[in-house]
Amino acid sequence: MDIEIREWFNVLIPVGILILGAIVGGALHKILFKILDKLAAKTQNRWLHSIVRNLEGPARLLLPLAILLLITPSLRLSDEVIAILRHIFSLLFIGGLSWLMVSAVFVTRDLILHNHSLDKSDNLRARTIYTQVNVLVKIMVVIICIIGASSMLMTFEKIRQIGVSLLASAGIAGIIVGFAAQKSLATLFAGIQIALTQPIRIDDVVIVEGEWGRIEEITLTYVVVRIWDLRRLVVPITYFIDNTFQNWTRVSADILGTVFIYADYRLPVEALREQLHVILKDCEGWDGKVWGLQVTGTDNQTMELRALMSAHDAGTAWDLRCAVREKLLSWLQSNYPECLPRVRAEVDDIANMNKPGGERGPQ
Repeated sequence: MDIEIREWFNVLIPVGILILGAIVGGALHKILFKILDKLAAKTQNRWLHSIVRNLEGPARLLLPLAILLLITPSLRLSDEVIAILRHIFSLLFIGGLSWLMVSAVFVTRDLILHNHSLDKSDNLRARTIYTQVNVLVKIMVVIICIIGASSMLMTFEKIRQIGVSLLASAGIAGIIVGFAAQKSLATLFAGIQIALTQPIRIDDVVIVEGEWGRIEEITLTYVVVRIWDLRRLVVPITYFIDNTFQNWTRVSADILGTVFIYADYRLPVEALREQLHVILKDCEGWDGKVWGLQVTGTDNQTMELRALMSAHDAGTAWDLRCAVREKLLSWLQSNYPECLPRVRAEVDDIANMNKPGGERGPQ
């Protein structure tokens, strides 16, 4: 009986020590990040706030694990049990370390993007930085995950031996995998190419498949376009390498808007041109750079007039065009209703035309 109790104590004491070590590590984590959280709130330091937000998760795993790895060799357990525990803790530590490195990448991203806001009207540089950083962050996360998973697998002796035995056929396997993953590799390289050459950027205004929208997200495999009516168009990233599309903010966000008016030939064009200038000066969306009114076409019934105006960005240009179109039509209805489009027809009096001599009766 005493031997059984002693054996139970030999098992329970190490387990209790491990549990105590995990509790101590958790308490250290809680105290440390509570201090950092208060310090970040007090100093309003965005860098410190990002550290607390991103590193709190991996630290919750790594601090207790570090303590467990330190105390495990001193436990009175058999060598086999200690080896198993250290292997398990090592796997968790590699996973936690990979998590920490991914979080560090996100902290670096926050630091870089801190001084670049997309809310400005002229945000070309910010969109450039956002696109490059977000794509590179995704690449780094994938690389870290692959290295972490490989490191965890290499801790298993049998898997490491299998890897060594397959090394001789790695060349053939690489060729086979290359053919099998050709499309995936093309997609990955397209994502890297997008990040470097930047035919599109985050928040760019584009027309894709006949849809007008903004680039909302760029990943390594696809791009999300937020359509004007809040639908999302998900496009493979290779589309922007292989196909033609419109990018309205490639160089700058400035854009010219047009409004077409169709009116009768009797309309005085100069009066309409002056009224357009008056309307634009009262519109907040007009940036004051470009405006004009030209007769751009005619047919047998009406003439086509194009009103031209400039705005800071595509969204503002759309609202400006709608406002100008409405006010021009209202002005025409109030001042020149007879100049609105109409159909002309000449009606002959058939009865009078049939009189002898073809003379017409009194009109």
